[in-house]
Amino acid sequence: MPASSVTIDRKDPRFDTLKTGHNLRFPANDAEAASRILICSNTAETAEALQRIVSSGIRPTVRSGGHCYEDFVSNNPNGAIIDLSLHNTVDAGPTGSPFRIAPGASLGEVYQVLYKRAGVTIPAGTCATVGAGGHISGGGYGLLSRLHGLTVDWITGIDILTVDSKGKVIERRVDKLHDPDLFRACRGAGGGNFGIITNFLFDKLPTAPREVAEATLTFPWATMTEEKFIKLLALFGDYWEGRAKDPDTWGLSVVMVMGPNNNPNGRIGMHVQFCNPDGTASNLSVLQEFFQRFAEFDSTQSGPSAPGSTTSTQRTTPAGSPNDPYQIVRRPWLEATLAGGGSGGGIRAKYKSAYMKKTFTSAESSAIYKYLTSPQIDSHGSVLAIDGYGGATNISDRAHDTAMPQRSSIMKLQWQCYWRDPEQDAGRLKFMDDFFTAVYTGSHVSSDHQGTPYGERYEGCYMNYPDADMLRYSYWPQLYYGAGDLYPLLQRVKKQYDPNNIFHSSMSVRA
Repeated sequence: MPASSVTIDRKDPRFDTLKTGHNLRFPANDAEAASRILICSNTAETAEALQRIVSSGIRPTVRSGGHCYEDFVSNNPNGAIIDLSLHNTVDAGPTGSPFRIAPGASLGEVYQVLYKRAGVTIPAGTCATVGAGGHISGGGYGLLSRLHGLTVDWITGIDILTVDSKGKVIERRVDKLHDPDLFRACRGAGGGNFGIITNFLFDKLPTAPREVAEATLTFPWATMTEEKFIKLLALFGDYWEGRAKDPDTWGLSVVMVMGPNNNPNGRIGMHVQFCNPDGTASNLSVLQEFFQRFAEFDSTQSGPSAPGSTTSTQRTTPAGSPNDPYQIVRRPWLEATLAGGGSGGGIRAKYKSAYMKKTFTSAESSAIYKYLTSPQIDSHGSVLAIDGYGGATNISDRAHDTAMPQRSSIMKLQWQCYWRDPEQDAGRLKFMDDFFTAVYTGSHVSSDHQGTPYGERYEGCYMNYPDADMLRYSYWPQLYYGAGDLYPLLQRVKKQYDPNNIFHSSMSVRA
C-alpha cells in the first residue's frame, strides 16, 4: 500500500488540541486556523502528503516541535499543517555511516540516542522538547556552542523535499557537491523557506563531555542601584569581549537572566556551566576567575540540584581555593543536559533578540534598568536573557558555507514575555516593543537604524527568535541575514527551488 499520513480535520476531536503550537497567540482566531493537519511518520508519508496538498492548491505549513515564536505555522487559513513530530528517528548507526536526525525528534531524544549509542552530541539547545527540524534549520545554538560551534557547522548532508515549477514534489539529498547553494541555505536560514527537510546528516559529531560543573550566582534587586547595574553589565560584557579568542574559556557558558524588580523574588541570576576542552570538569580555574569578577556585588551562590538521585553528583569548590564560598555542582553531562526539561506550553508569548559585538554601553544598560524597574512591567512574565557567545561560534570561515552570518558576536540577547489572558495582548506587545526599541535608540546606534541592533556594535537578530515587529524596517532581512551577499543568495535559492513560493510566511525569504 502507498504511504499515507493521518489526516485530522475540523470535525476530528483532536483538531482543537493540535491546531496550535506552544504559543497560544496563534492561530489568532478560528478563521486563521488551518483546515486540516496531516501527521507524517517518515519521508514517504511526508512526500505523499505534500504532493496531495500542492496538487489541491492548498498552502502547506510545516511543524516539527511546535515551538515557533511567530505565526509561521498555525496561522494558515484553509491551509494544511504538515506535522512531522512522529517523523522522529535518530540514527547513530555503525561506524563510518553518517548520523541521521529526523526533523520531528526532540532535542532530548537526540541527546540520549547519540550519547548512549555513540558517545557524541550536537551543540544545540537546552529545551528538551524543542523539535530538531526548526531548531537546526535556524542554526542550532546551546551551552556547548562556544566549545563546538553551531549545530549547522557539523551538518554534511540534508534530505529535503522541494516543489518544482509544475507542482511536482522532488526528493533531494543535498551536500557541498550536490545543490550546494540549497545546502548552504538550509543551514541557518530557518524553516519554511525552501521545502521540507526530512533528515539532517552528520559524518562526524563532537564527543560528548564526560561531566560539567554548574553553579548559579544571584544578585538581588533589593541592593541593586542603577550605577551598580550598569557596572554589572559592563563586567559581564567585558569578560566575553576579552575572552572571545581564548580557547581555554570556550567551555564556559553563562546565561544571565534578569526578571523585573517588582517580583517578590526579584533577582538577577547567572546560570553557569563549564567543562574543560578535554570534556572533564577537573580544572575549575576558569570558573574561579569568572566568579571573582563579581566579588564586589552582593550575591548568593548555589549549585543546581540534580534531578532524582544525587548519588552521581559531587559538590566541590574551585580548584586551588578550598575556602572559596562559590558552591559548584559537578555532575554527568547527560544528566545536566536533560535536567532542562521542557518549555511548557499553553501560554501566550512574545520574543525578541539581538547579537552584540561589543560590551554594553551605559546608555544600553540604563535603558534595560529603566524598563526592568518600571511599574508598568509585569511582575512575573517578563525576562531578558543574555548568553555569553563567541568561541567556536565565531570561526569566520563558517559564515561562508552556512547561512549564519553572525560570526563576530560576544553576546546574544533574548527578550521574553509570557501571559495567559488574550485581553493583555496589546499591552504586553507594546511594552516589549518599547523596551527593545529603547535599548537600541541613541548615539550608540547609527541615525538611519535607530531602534534596531544594526551597525558596527551589533550583528542583528536571530531567525530562530523571529520578531514580526522587525518587518516595519525595510532592511529587516539584513537584521537576520547580514548586510553582505547572503540574502541575495537566499533569494536566488528561493527562486530556483521554490519558484511558486509554496513555502512562505510573513518573514520567509522573498525571491
